[in-house]
Amino acid sequence: MNKKDLSERDVCTKYITPAIVRGGWDVQVQVRENVHLTKGRVIVRGKLVSRGKAKFADYVLYFKPNLPLAIVEAKDNNHGVGDGMQQGLGYAEMLDVPFVFSSNGDGFLFHDRTGQAAKTEEQLTLDQFPSPEELWRRYCAWKAITPASEAIVAQDYYSDASKAPRYYQVKAVNRVIEAVAKGQDRILLVMATGTGKTYTAFQIIWRLWKAGVKKRILFLADRNILIDQTKTNDFKPFGGAMTKITNRKVDKSFEIYLALYQAISGTEEEKDIFRQFSPEFFDLIIVDECHRGSAADNSAWREVLDYFSSATQVGLTATPKETADISTTHYFGEAVYTYSLKQGIEDGFLAPYKVVRIDLDKDLAGWRPERGKLDKFGQEIEDRIYNQRDFDRTLVLEKRTELVAQKVTQFLAATDRFDKTIVFCEDIDHAERMRQALVNQNGDLCAQNRKYVMRITGDNPEGKAELDNFIHPEERYPVVVTTSKLMTTGVDAKTCKIIVLDQTIRSMTEFKQIIGRGTRIDEDYGKLYFTILDFRKATELFADPDFDGNPVQVYRPDDGDSIAPPDEHAGEDAVPGGPDGIGAGADSGPGGPGPGPEGDGADGGGKRIKYVVQDVPVYVVAERVQYYGKDGKLITESLRDYSKNAIRERFTSLDAFLKTWSEAHRKQAIIKELEEQGVFFEELAKEVGKELSAFDLICHVAFDQPPLTRKERANNVRKRNYFTKFGDAAQAVLEALLDKFEREGVDDIENIRVLQVQPISQLGTPVELVQRFGGKGPYLKAVRGLEDELYEANQGPKSA
Repeated sequence: MNKKDLSERDVCTKYITPAIVRGGWDVQVQVRENVHLTKGRVIVRGKLVSRGKAKFADYVLYFKPNLPLAIVEAKDNNHGVGDGMQQGLGYAEMLDVPFVFSSNGDGFLFHDRTGQAAKTEEQLTLDQFPSPEELWRRYCAWKAITPASEAIVAQDYYSDASKAPRYYQVKAVNRVIEAVAKGQDRILLVMATGTGKTYTAFQIIWRLWKAGVKKRILFLADRNILIDQTKTNDFKPFGGAMTKITNRKVDKSFEIYLALYQAISGTEEEKDIFRQFSPEFFDLIIVDECHRGSAADNSAWREVLDYFSSATQVGLTATPKETADISTTHYFGEAVYTYSLKQGIEDGFLAPYKVVRIDLDKDLAGWRPERGKLDKFGQEIEDRIYNQRDFDRTLVLEKRTELVAQKVTQFLAATDRFDKTIVFCEDIDHAERMRQALVNQNGDLCAQNRKYVMRITGDNPEGKAELDNFIHPEERYPVVVTTSKLMTTGVDAKTCKIIVLDQTIRSMTEFKQIIGRGTRIDEDYGKLYFTILDFRKATELFADPDFDGNPVQVYRPDDGDSIAPPDEHAGEDAVPGGPDGIGAGADSGPGGPGPGPEGDGADGGGKRIKYVVQDVPVYVVAERVQYYGKDGKLITESLRDYSKNAIRERFTSLDAFLKTWSEAHRKQAIIKELEEQGVFFEELAKEVGKELSAFDLICHVAFDQPPLTRKERANNVRKRNYFTKFGDAAQAVLEALLDKFEREGVDDIENIRVLQVQPISQLGTPVELVQRFGGKGPYLKAVRGLEDELYEANQGPKSA
């Protein structure tokens, strides 16, 4: 057997896996192959959505399940032994492991970044693969894990066949466990909304609890729904050892306690239920959403943490808060690990987002009442200029509310009227008025089901009762909900596709929490990205591209334009103060202090004066469209220009493209690679206006070459003598393939599955058709010859 004739998979089976086993590794427990690390970024261009290429490691070697030690990257024997090293090093960085092996079946190139070896890289024979114990010893030295703390770090994860942790969750859990093992008592973990913070917290608690180093644990959150979801879902394996503190009663017989801050603390000492525990009762406290109360030195919540100061305290947040008065890192220290929204989108675990910005004239220019003007209820309106921070707080322009409801409805009509939508309003009063306006705009669907539009706020029991139905993927109603504060955190609405911002957002933290309602992906229900309809400029004021990335598209419709973004048009220049250079560090929004959580428009318990004006018209201001490329930078191009740049990033010249194309065994691999970079050939062909193959689109759009249509290319092949070298039966198959290319643009005619498709399948079974050429090898050779004839350079584009 010639090793160079073997596939990469054959090399793994016959050479690499046996070498790993000889090194003492247990294939059943310590070795995993084809380990998918990411899902592939969701790529959005217009209404078209696709997945980028997922990342997977050929092998991951584990000391114990979910304690990774090494990456092994394999190549076939036509590659050098070290050709997979750079790829493997990238995966090792993702998994936080120090050892990488690259192999082509002849031996291994071993990379050790622990500093424990004489050389960082060395060549090993197939019989020299190191043992798990040897790598674990070096790993412990690298991580400064002592013999006393080794048992903690090596404690098993909770094993559940239905759910395995993702790579970043493993990395987060292991970082926290290692910090605890080293004696660190204040630990911060930053993970974007939708990345499984609670599941990560469960694994942290489970391992420390089972290791016996933390015997009584308190999990703190600030919303009842967060506690209930946690107890029912991720924390369920704790079973009878777990309790939720309710009715201000304490039972000290449990080991795992779940509690609301509000349920265990109060303004009066006798209400502080946490004092019924001794200060040393808990030895581990997990603080969910720790950016809220616990980040402030003078908060009542901090008092709880200070009381249990001897406990190890782990803060979890998607939005660390840093202001002059409040600092998450000041209390917990720098994060031991951060998994950002930007990285989650890049990995394909979180949904990318579009932004539709709607600027209203009164928001930008303000409004001043004429002297002595009375509002709807006969109150004289204070004479001053009212602007965006005032609207729906101290002044209601009813026409503005109606216009926002109209634009939201138009967007739903242009996309899908049953897309789950959350409208964030200033306060409960605004949420109710918005509900009414949306009902009036959607009277037909509300007549079919009164729950099509609902208000879900803290004061409304009927609305709150529908929250579970809204977030349940299989429940159709409610579809559109209006809220103010109740749904900003802790609502796991996987199928929410539209976030409407008509609320003056006061901080970066609040903005991120709201946006987090849309970041989850649910492919079973078609949720791969979401759209932000921004009426309050929040996406400009609180952009944080380092953590959140940038939207795939920003669209600003003119007054007469469709509310839904066009598929292929873009604007001419960047919006001043847009996401490329705005106040990313700001933590106070344009509106100053706002209403308390779920308030009715009052601050500090007092009723706020609110004027209501019904006769002032409001209009959409004409703006423009912007797109963001795969690198997160602002671009102002059409689909054609964007595609040209993307293609030229991959191929620097026409010659480079033609050479790669002619040498490729499968042309479809090149097409797929470009599609993963956001080049959609079908839509591009529509813009060009000709029935061109992907080959001609690339040559024409990227390199300005005169194209040939598919029909012209097919006719050129027919005019020559290529078919005559085959028998009649084989010629019939090639003619059918050529006809299919001409009619449908099947660029992957090299795929043998095309023989199963009409009308080619009418000629016979795939086996029969292949036998007309004398077997699979001769058939594939004939097809490659057909492709060479189709794309012969002298038929069309010429190299300059």
